[in-house]
Amino acid sequence: MPEQHVPRAVVLGGSLAGLLAAHVLADVYPEVLVVDRDELAGVAGPRRGVPHGRHAHGLVARGQQILEKQFPGLLGDMEAAGIRPGDFSGDIRWYFNGMLLSPARTGLLSVPCTRPVIERVVRNRVEKVRSIRFLEQHDIVGLATTPGAGRVTGVRVQPRDGRSGVELLTADLVVDTTGRGSRTPAWLEELGYARPAEDKVKVDLAYTTRHFRVPRDPFGRDIAIIAAATPSHPRGAFYYRLPGDDGLVELSLTGVLGDHPPTDPDGFLEFVRSVPVPEIYESVRVAEPIDDAVMFRFPASVRRRYERLTRFPDGLLVMGDAVCSFNPVYAQGMAVAAIQSRALAEQLTKSAVPSPVAFFRDIAREIDSPWDFAATADLGYAGVPGPRSAKVRFINAYVTRVQRAAVHDPSLTNALMRVAGLIDEPTALLRPGRILRTLRRSGRPAPAPAPLVAAHD
Repeated sequence: MPEQHVPRAVVLGGSLAGLLAAHVLADVYPEVLVVDRDELAGVAGPRRGVPHGRHAHGLVARGQQILEKQFPGLLGDMEAAGIRPGDFSGDIRWYFNGMLLSPARTGLLSVPCTRPVIERVVRNRVEKVRSIRFLEQHDIVGLATTPGAGRVTGVRVQPRDGRSGVELLTADLVVDTTGRGSRTPAWLEELGYARPAEDKVKVDLAYTTRHFRVPRDPFGRDIAIIAAATPSHPRGAFYYRLPGDDGLVELSLTGVLGDHPPTDPDGFLEFVRSVPVPEIYESVRVAEPIDDAVMFRFPASVRRRYERLTRFPDGLLVMGDAVCSFNPVYAQGMAVAAIQSRALAEQLTKSAVPSPVAFFRDIAREIDSPWDFAATADLGYAGVPGPRSAKVRFINAYVTRVQRAAVHDPSLTNALMRVAGLIDEPTALLRPGRILRTLRRSGRPAPAPAPLVAAHD
């Protein structure tokens, strides 16, 4: 008797987008295989394939909501791993343009954490799904297709240790979640298809991160201190506790347009002092460094316009950073990957092999708002190349006024955080009542800096 075909989906890449894709695919496919070049099982620290994993990450409100729905009780798993979620505004000290926003209880949760921790927590859940298995330490060589390349039928992989040759993994559906370095555009070209057009916003950003042991708690009841980079104050910082009770903290500094935070100890500390939040410098200057600073460079935000292609092979989808890689200072990437996983789940209710055209159309609609939000904000920096329409100039000027007004008005802080958390559309800032509050309060002088939070011995 001929061997019975068992439907299988193959996910390329085991990062968060890949884990989320595998989880929703398992509702349809009796076998889901996740392929990654790195070792995954039991890995607690940064992975080579995720160089930005060494730097500050945050799961904003909408992403947290989707993950909690997809994995009920996940928040408890995070807390058990030492992560301390908190209110997106009320438990974070937000500084914009060197001014502390008036705190507001948003009712939205933020999860400041390291990337390896959140991946591990989600991966622990995904590994428990019987139909999902992982193929680690394998390079992805290329796609297999039908004659004429009308349909993808699998993927060719090879062990990284070189002990065996190329292996063909047949699949009914292949989902590429390999991130910014995705080779799908090149594979399409090799197969006779067009590459997707790309939108780019060149920010020339760098993150530089170092970990410290602080003698006194700089946070008090807060979970993080964030100096958001803005055109008037382009140096930023993300400062928060690491899991555990041993006084360890992570500080990620950001700089754009080539103004990169140095990795040498003196240069790093001098950069910290230049950030307009003195309490971060006062904490770090007396702290004990526990490692050397490391830098991650991010040259440009990139959006690949798969939804505009008129031809695309069946049996292949692309998700996550492989479709759209956002400026990481806005913390949108993980949340948008979660949103895309819901779009995939919806498409899978219609067909086990979703139409690429329909899928790319759906996720494009979800990407539009966060992409426009980030791209418009980046164009507020004079050195970022790109056209600035009257709309872009108006939005950036208006948002700056909202930020200034939010120093005095917690309702405007709440409005800003709901947009940043991908709960509300940016147009929510243009509601008449908020415009009026902004006009009334944005001209007020900034209050005197608050005294530093009392440290705890």
